[in-house]
Amino acid sequence: MLRRWARDARLSLARLPSFPGLARAPSAPVHTIRELWPGNPDDGALLVTGRFRFENRVYTLDTQDWEHRNLPTAARKWLHGFTWLRDLRALGSDEARLCARAIVASWLDQPPIDPLVLDASATGARIAAWMGHYDFFAASADDAFRQLLMDRVLVEGRLIAALLPLPPNGWQNLTAFKGLLAAAVTIPSQTGFLSRFLRYLDQELEHLLLPDGCVCERSPEAQFQAARELAEMSAIMRMAQMPPAESVTKGLAWICPVLRAMRHADGGLALFNGAVEHDQSFIENVLQQGARQRLLAPAMPDGAFWRLSPGKALLIVDAGVPAPSGYDRMAHGGPLSFEFSYGRQRLFVNCGSAQAGAWEQALRETAAHTTMVLDGRSCVDFGPEGGLSRRPAHVTASHQTQSGAHWLDMAHDGYRASLGATWQRRLYINAEGEDLRGQEVVEGEREVSLALRFHLHPSVEAQLSPDHDEVLMHAGSMIWRFRQENGVLSLEESVYFGGEKPVRTLQIVVTAPKPPEPEPEVEPESEPEAETALEAEPAVEETENVSNETPSDVEATEGEAENTPVEETENAPPAEETESVAPQPAEQAPAPDAVSSVPKKSGRQVIQWVMERVPE
Repeated sequence: MLRRWARDARLSLARLPSFPGLARAPSAPVHTIRELWPGNPDDGALLVTGRFRFENRVYTLDTQDWEHRNLPTAARKWLHGFTWLRDLRALGSDEARLCARAIVASWLDQPPIDPLVLDASATGARIAAWMGHYDFFAASADDAFRQLLMDRVLVEGRLIAALLPLPPNGWQNLTAFKGLLAAAVTIPSQTGFLSRFLRYLDQELEHLLLPDGCVCERSPEAQFQAARELAEMSAIMRMAQMPPAESVTKGLAWICPVLRAMRHADGGLALFNGAVEHDQSFIENVLQQGARQRLLAPAMPDGAFWRLSPGKALLIVDAGVPAPSGYDRMAHGGPLSFEFSYGRQRLFVNCGSAQAGAWEQALRETAAHTTMVLDGRSCVDFGPEGGLSRRPAHVTASHQTQSGAHWLDMAHDGYRASLGATWQRRLYINAEGEDLRGQEVVEGEREVSLALRFHLHPSVEAQLSPDHDEVLMHAGSMIWRFRQENGVLSLEESVYFGGEKPVRTLQIVVTAPKPPEPEPEVEPESEPEAETALEAEPAVEETENVSNETPSDVEATEGEAENTPVEETENAPPAEETESVAPQPAEQAPAPDAVSSVPKKSGRQVIQWVMERVPE
């Protein structure tokens, strides 16, 4: 109660206007800082016409009403953050300069009164954008405009300082700290700004970063954004001729190696939990600003991502419980999903993410990932505030390697509450990275319909064979073959939201429909052998139990796709057991149409699959 009263008192004082002679802001920044990242001149040209683009949709910019209640929340927050000033700067014309000044002036004349005013991350983005582009739109303005702008920066800085410490909000809290730092270096007379920045940033990073350097949101996107925000803080301090804060330097040293590990060889991000690819040069620019050493995280046991890179292949797997409450607004329903690339060619992907519109929720569902879907449901539920209201209680993983080949055993119980079922996934990849196999085991009280989905990158062409027994994939100059057993193979449409625009693509789907309930029959007394023969049908060979131990480290060396993990010979299976550990190839099993349609009494369902490169 006392803490809340003190916070409210600080907010009330922060809102007080500045008067001449009473802690008023200077008429210009004491230290000039500049935005690091390039903008898009095409988007800048659109802004000059009174419109803006967000999530590939064009909206009208109404500078007479900054409430913008008709816009999606994400679009409103982005608009109030003023990061789009970089687009007008990229356009570079006098018209763009005057447009930027006019839009900022309209905001200063009538700032919104909705909750976004108390959103510390939106406020921080706005301060940093204003000061980072000050020389572009404000330096040549009249004295009245410049004084009004600096006075507002002072008030906004006080608001952020009053809100500290911030409630959990993931990487976006770093945007608030960046804005407070920008206010501190441009108005150094406000010594409280810098002291509160240094005091609370350490605490924020302790909450945000896991021991292995992953951000607690468990998202390549959050990893990238956190690295970008810390890189900007480091640059702001250098521009102000200040030594970088130890917490900033240490945070970048933890975050950047993990960010490198979450990239495919094409330079883009893997698409887990709200991520999009991003431009390769943009990511590289962030990494260069953040850390000079090109280090690659050897393992991510706390973030629970597995990165296996035999030969030219790269397999990245999400093998962890979704992010905890308060950090789960980017979380997707994709535990045990994976992405697979060979060289610079992505093959199996997840569908990506959207920040607004009908696709935002659809892309968070389990079906939008390369994973298993039971009974058409997601393994998580989403709450009204955007976080998760239900998630798997346990997600386990264990790893073994021998002679360059890898076995990854995983399981989760996300379907136990709704269907009484658990799912185990075993992945195998050979030392050359050209033979990827999987065994999927669903166990429960009864059999359920299941769909095993493999979303393909849009650059991959795929054809289903006339007999529906295999899919051939043409990826650049390579040909890959996918086969399976115990299911029904099909090729369906999908969508890819990994780039600038959504793109139609395909997905391989292996289904095993729930068998119909048998009608009660009276068996003839003279034919008991039929029932005995069905019950005696050999079961599919079981894999070893999924380990509940903490995932072991996967050693890797620097590089993009040619990193080969160090062999873990202590945990490797004996050489003579290699064939029994790897899932068996599809040709050794009966064709899908040969599977008996009589329902089994067991609730155990098994699908095996193999994806291998066809020799040239």
